[in-house]
Order: sequence, then structure tokens, then C-alpha cells
Amino acid sequence: MTTTRVPYVVNPDDPRAPPQDVWDAMTPEEREQVVEALPSEFEPSEAHPPEGDRHFEIKSVVRQTLRGFFERKGRRVYVVSELPVYYPDESMFAPDVMAVTDVELHPHDSWVVSREGKGLDLVMEIHVKGRRTKDTRDNLARCARLGVPEYFVFDLPRTRLLGYRLVGKAYEPIIPQQGRWPSQVLGLDLAIKDGRPRFFQDLSLVPEARELIAQLGGIVDELVAKKEEAERQREETERQREEAERQREEAVRQREEAQRQREEAQRQRDEAQARAAAAEAELARLRAELEKKGRS
Repeated sequence: MTTTRVPYVVNPDDPRAPPQDVWDAMTPEEREQVVEALPSEFEPSEAHPPEGDRHFEIKSVVRQTLRGFFERKGRRVYVVSELPVYYPDESMFAPDVMAVTDVELHPHDSWVVSREGKGLDLVMEIHVKGRRTKDTRDNLARCARLGVPEYFVFDLPRTRLLGYRLVGKAYEPIIPQQGRWPSQVLGLDLAIKDGRPRFFQDLSLVPEARELIAQLGGIVDELVAKKEEAERQREETERQREEAERQREEAVRQREEAQRQREEAQRQRDEAQARAAAAEAELARLRAELEKKGRS
């Protein structure tokens, strides 16, 4: 007797990915249909309350900082904010910041664990206002149950950072060392600096995007200044070379003029000598004629 399998239908009031055994029994086409049916966008009241500037800025800076760092290091770590996450047969949730290591980096509309073949490796929640236990108790318990290896909470009003690492099936607090919480997932230390979460690699502060821009701007300014100085020196060297060439040509001209004057003086002396010799010859001829007439 053949049993007809009932297609999995996403409940719009409580969208969930299918249980893993149901997912495993599906065809690739059926899986894609389910993924397409899972919402990737929600009204603010359905997923998260409206957020203020401080909440948005902190999570955005954390995401940009980590993305830029791993891109420069060549590590495949997917870091994103507020992305709908679907574990098998679990209610959707969207962490402030989440990271998944060693995966292909491409845009996602949602993270369906059964499709991606991997759950989250790190979750970070930013608490600014509202019910603090949502991040420090409820989300903490959910991430522990789902097996997320590391969970962090930054409490802005209290300027406090909490970190947890999964040991077995339960979270244990990460004990800070000299004000830093080590993350094995990221290979970085977390700390609070200037009232917000920052990341360190060994003793080096991981720069934020705006700091990198400022650093690059300074490097560009320095390179431009060096280029302008090199151009100025090149122009000065060219000017000195042209001046030396002009002086050399002037010296040659003066030598040629002196030679011309010497030759002119020699010509005038020769002409004077020739005229003197001619005059002496004429005088001798005249004397000879006078003597001849006298004898006559």
C-alpha cells in the first residue's frame, strides 16, 4: 500500500523550518519551496521592537568591524545582523549579530540551518532599553538549547559585557582576563573601550571602518605629500641642471668670444705690421729715388 506524503506547509502565524526528519525526506524541489515560503522580512512588531540610533550603530559597527577583519585575514566567516534564522521545527529568531565560520560567503535572505548544513557559531545581543532578561535569560537559554557555541551580551546602560561558552549542553560564563573576554569562535578578544564593545587580536585593537578610513586617509595624505615633495625636488633638480647647462653654454660662449677677440687682435697686429712694412718699403724707395736724383 502506497502512502501519500503530505506537503509541508509553513504556518504564516508561526513560521518554522520543518523538523529534520521531514526535511530529510523532502525532494530538493520541495525544500526550495519551503525556503521560499519562509519569511525573510517582518514588520518591526513581529520580530523586534523599533530600535534607536545607539542600538543600530553598535550592532552595525560590530558587524562591519568583524566583516572587514575576516576579509583582510582571508577567513570565511559569515557575519550579519538581524537575519532571520530557522532551526528545524523552531520559532524564527534574528540575533543582533551572528557569525558562522567556514562557510561560503554570499548574500542570504535567511539562514535555514537544514539547508546551510550548519547552525550559528556565535550570537551577540545588544541591550539598550526594554526587558534586560530577554537577552540575559531567554535568548541565552534558547541559544544554549540550539547548541550555539558562544553567546555574548553587551549591556549599554550598565556598560557591561557578558560572555558564555557552551560546555556539553549548557553555557558556562567566559571569565575575562585583564578586562578581555576571549572568543574561540572568532579567534579574538572582546573588551569594552570608550563605552562600546571592541575586538583585539593579541595586543592589537581591531580597527573599525571609520578608523581604517582615517588611517587610509592619513596614508593617502602622506603619500600625496611625499609625491609633491618628490615632484618639487625633481623640478628643483631639473632647474639646477638647466642652470648648470646655461652656465656651461655661457662659459663656452665667453671662451669663444675671448678666442674671437684674440684672433681679431692678432689680425689687427698683422695688418698693422703689414702696413708698417709697406710704409717702410715705400720710404726706402723714396729715399732711393732722392739719392739717385742727387747724384744726377
